[in-house]
Amino acid sequence: MDQLGLLFEGFLSAITPYNLLFVFIGAVLGTAVGVLPGLGSSMAVALLLPITFALDPTAAFIMFAGVYFGGLFGDSTAGILLNTPGQSSAIASTFEGHRMAKNGQAAKALATAAIGAFIGGLFSTIIVVFMSPYLVKMATQFGPAEYFALAVFAFVAISSVVSESVIRGLGALAIGVALSLVGIDGPSGSSRFTFDQPGLFDGIDIVVITVGLLALGEVFHIASRIRKDPEAHKLSTGGIAKLSGKDFKKALPAWVRGTLFGAPFGMIPAGGAEVPTFLAYGTEKRIAKHTGDTDFGTTGSIRGLAAPEAAGNATAGTAMGTLLALGLPTSATAAIMLAAFQQYGMQPGPLLFERSGDLVWTLLASLFIALFVLLALNLFLAPMWARLLYIPNHYLYAGIVIVAMLGVYAISSSTFDLFLLFALGFLGFLMRRYQMPIAPLLIGVILGPLAETELRRALAVSEGDPSILFSSPITIGIYIVLVGAIAVTVVQHLRHLRGDKRAESEEKSSLSTSQREEASSLTG
Repeated sequence: MDQLGLLFEGFLSAITPYNLLFVFIGAVLGTAVGVLPGLGSSMAVALLLPITFALDPTAAFIMFAGVYFGGLFGDSTAGILLNTPGQSSAIASTFEGHRMAKNGQAAKALATAAIGAFIGGLFSTIIVVFMSPYLVKMATQFGPAEYFALAVFAFVAISSVVSESVIRGLGALAIGVALSLVGIDGPSGSSRFTFDQPGLFDGIDIVVITVGLLALGEVFHIASRIRKDPEAHKLSTGGIAKLSGKDFKKALPAWVRGTLFGAPFGMIPAGGAEVPTFLAYGTEKRIAKHTGDTDFGTTGSIRGLAAPEAAGNATAGTAMGTLLALGLPTSATAAIMLAAFQQYGMQPGPLLFERSGDLVWTLLASLFIALFVLLALNLFLAPMWARLLYIPNHYLYAGIVIVAMLGVYAISSSTFDLFLLFALGFLGFLMRRYQMPIAPLLIGVILGPLAETELRRALAVSEGDPSILFSSPITIGIYIVLVGAIAVTVVQHLRHLRGDKRAESEEKSSLSTSQREEASSLTG
């Protein structure tokens, strides 16, 4: 129990008026930058990094604790209100969260996200404090074959679970993988899908893809139906956002399930928080079919938002532990945090706890403090963020287009990316029009490079022998679970089709019976 004593000393260092001020500043600034479409939590840490150079290391990293979790909540806020997540890790939260916002439940959605972020972050930070030696040992068991198996599992499971049609889901996945292959192939140096355009040699940035498909795709979709659909943004007013006892009870199991999904993924560089958030969302969708939750996919399900939100923050918490213990950044935000450590002459890893133990435990204590500050702050500010939806549609969506373009241009200063942005926006519009799911496409873009790289590494190690992909207990276990998930999904789809046919036949029989009765009454 040495960790308890060290953590207590960290709290004594962190709980001073000076340090608490920087936690608060970091939480506010991180959330504010994360809310802006196209920027996100990693951009928040990057933009605020120079500000901390004038501070002592303790105050700087305490401020980063607020920025770290504040940016994640800002990502989700942008996704819930504007359907424009700041990071790909917040994509899964937008599906049901944005539906809730459009249905007049924006404040409830933001409260659900805030509490889910708090639960996921709190649980994962506790894991980091008490179980980091065991987690580090488990993370080192993953090799190229295990990473590839994990990517395949995410590909197939998400494509079959998230979408109503398996064929459409796999089609969207194929488009995403194709987009991930655009650019120069590293090992061979050959260009792929570039059409001799220099702007495509480095591939397509994930921010361009997510903002184009989600933000501009939504704008084009709304514009095409603006005369058909009524005004949807009708918000309730009020003070502090809160959940009723019924809503809290409904969301609690989803928060727990999402946390359990997210915590292990922070330890392995397998796509960051995207995989657990999508898996958590898919699980809640599967459960909704069994429980008859009609809010899912229509007016917005609180469970469909709660689970991925908890999963994303749980991943972020254990990712910080992996960074501190191994020096291994498992996300873009953690990579920037690594640069911040190096700026102060410190190298994260096992020796960090020995050489800079006071700073490490103060940072871990400040993560707990930042979570409580963000929970109170964002529950209070949720109605203010929700008022963004009071803006008339034509002003709101025009503003989204402008901010999205500025955010994309700020990343690369490339006008070519702006053309790509609109092309991807049109693709997102077509996918909405023809009811193709966007989630499999995004997971294909995110995990496509990882799957390709790890497959090549595994085959290089085995000198071309494919049996290495099925040789370890971890890979065998992953594939067994995958086969089981596919079997369950196929059975559910067959039952759904059988139920639809039965309902259709019953409807036809009832119509024919009523027609016979009507005919007999007329003849009588």
